[in-house]
Parts: sequence; C-alpha cells; structure tokens
Amino acid sequence: MFLLTRSVDAWGSPDFLDVLKKELKQLKIDQLPLQKAISSGSYVLDEPISVVNVDAEERGERIQVRAGIFFQTVIAGCNCADDPTPVEKINEYCEIMLSLDKNTALASVDLSG
Repeated sequence: MFLLTRSVDAWGSPDFLDVLKKELKQLKIDQLPLQKAISSGSYVLDEPISVVNVDAEERGERIQVRAGIFFQTVIAGCNCADDPTPVEKINEYCEIMLSLDKNTALASVDLSG
C-alpha cells in the first residue's frame, strides 16, 4: 500500500488522469505487482513504466481505477562470460486495479483479470 495524495486531491477535476499517471510513474517498481505479471521475462527492470487506458469511477469512499501498465523485463542469466542468454529488454504489459481511499489517499493495488 502507498499514498496517492495528489491523485485523490485531483479527483473530479479534468486533471485527474494526468495527475494519477504522473504519480504512478513516480512509484518504485516494487510497489506495483509487476513481478507477478511477467509473461516473457524473468525479472522486472527498474525502468520507467508507461500508464495507459486509465478508467476510474467513484464507489462510496473509494476511487476504483483500472490502468494498463507497460514495463520492461529481462531473462536473467548467470552473467558468466560464456552464458549464451542474451540480455535484451522485453516489453511487457499488464492491467492493475487500484483502490484509493478518498479520506486517507491510501492506495491498494492488485493485478486485474
């Protein structure tokens, strides 16, 4: 769980989606469940993410947000001189579901679908 204070403050304004995307991009990689979402690589890189297809709605005291996340992974090898595993970045995608408490700005996140 983490705080998304600026996003909660922007809720209901035309700037909400932009503020939310910016705050999500500033999170540390391990704050999102990206390691669980890997489909091709084996390790999530600490690289900037892209946030797309954001959809949000109010449900009582919570803001429910579904967002698509593009991130990068690699297939981690042993880093030996004769390791044949190429170290190429792999683009991955997942969807997350955020639940923001409007009173505390505390956010919980899970993989969607």
